[in-house]
Amino acid sequence: MCFSVNVNLVKEEIEERYGVNFPDKYRYEPSYYYHAFGLPELPAVCSGTPGIIKFLKWGLIPSWIRNTEEADAIRFKTFNARYETIDSKPSFSGSFKSKRCLIPVRGFYEWQHVGKDKIPWYIYNADNEIFSLAGLYSEWTDRTRGETESTFTIITTDANELMAVVHNSKKRMPAILSKSEEKQWLDLAASASDLSGLLKPYPSDALKAHTISRLVNDRTANRNTPEVIRPFDYNTGKYLF
Repeated sequence: MCFSVNVNLVKEEIEERYGVNFPDKYRYEPSYYYHAFGLPELPAVCSGTPGIIKFLKWGLIPSWIRNTEEADAIRFKTFNARYETIDSKPSFSGSFKSKRCLIPVRGFYEWQHVGKDKIPWYIYNADNEIFSLAGLYSEWTDRTRGETESTFTIITTDANELMAVVHNSKKRMPAILSKSEEKQWLDLAASASDLSGLLKPYPSDALKAHTISRLVNDRTANRNTPEVIRPFDYNTGKYLF
């Protein structure tokens, strides 16, 4: 599962990192905390248009969906796509063939079950650099309004050793791509078997993780703040720095 991400990245960082341009720089708003259920619109690098940032709304709506009611129902079930079934499940198989994307993030959030408690963690690249989550996207046209909506899902895979401890209930993690794998993921000529091989658990030693305060759980609070990723010690009840 991956429902919460840190996309506190300025436009220029993304442009330089991926060699892309923003068609509408005023449309993008960096944030320390985006949650899937808020249906946020995030920047993505997509197959077919790898040199231009596309803005995609979280919660994939397959192109074959017939009406708004069906679209509203399915998008809350497609925040994530399991790598094991993306080539066979109707919601994702079409996108897996021709509409793959990279979702740039600074990090993501997960919750660890400790007895009856759930402790929030923040997970990020060991070198604190931007990294890419493997995703699929779709373009669905609402025939009643004549408008096209671009949406995405984040692919999940088996947890690595680190994430098996953190996400100890489901033992899953987002599929993270190395820089060398990003181009292949976007290559429309790549075979399904080669692509599936990219969706393996990311090495534990390439990630870092620490517990954070319950601020991340507070829906009434401003979570677009550095405090949301600040290390927090539950033994002392204090921030570490």
